[in-house]
Amino acid sequence: MIRLYRFQFSTNAERVELALAHKGLAVESVQVDPKDRSEVRRVSGQDLVPVIVDAGKAVFDSMEIVRHLEERYPDKPLYPSDPARRAEMMIFIDWFNRVWKRPPNEIEAEMEKASPDPARIARLGRAMTDALDLFEAMLSGRDHLMGDFSAADCCAFPFVKYALIQENGDGYLFHKILTQYQPPGTTHPRLTAWIKRVDQRPRA
Repeated sequence: MIRLYRFQFSTNAERVELALAHKGLAVESVQVDPKDRSEVRRVSGQDLVPVIVDAGKAVFDSMEIVRHLEERYPDKPLYPSDPARRAEMMIFIDWFNRVWKRPPNEIEAEMEKASPDPARIARLGRAMTDALDLFEAMLSGRDHLMGDFSAADCCAFPFVKYALIQENGDGYLFHKILTQYQPPGTTHPRLTAWIKRVDQRPRA
């Protein structure tokens, strides 16, 4: 059985939870105290969650875990079999992690400074807001970001969902930023429907 190390409200852990549930894999859950990550460090050599231990092998980094699951458990695939479509999905995931996530990460770092720069925060916030148009366009004529439910949805949903969904007791500044700078309004109906649709999916 796969052992999953995670903690509450983790966006990266939710990526893996969606993938595991999609594939119907049995999971032993280990809830980690964010203030004490010694067990995570012991099994994986680093402090970040999620981590899975699968057949004695520790894998960390959320989307690397999703790729591992795809390779080891190919049933109910999360990546296209066609090489060109698979490459497109890998490019999207890389864009999301390297480009889309930069503004909220930088806003958080700026807000934690002794004297935050409001103009820089506003500029980065506009980049987050503008990205909603890209997701809306991607959902033209389809229910998920790249057709069927896939690794692309696992990658983006736990972050973009904050446009509509805020969980009680979630006090993380990063998540407040995701909420504040992603106002879907009335101009993103497909995005709104996608968030509601994916939110109905099971998690491990």
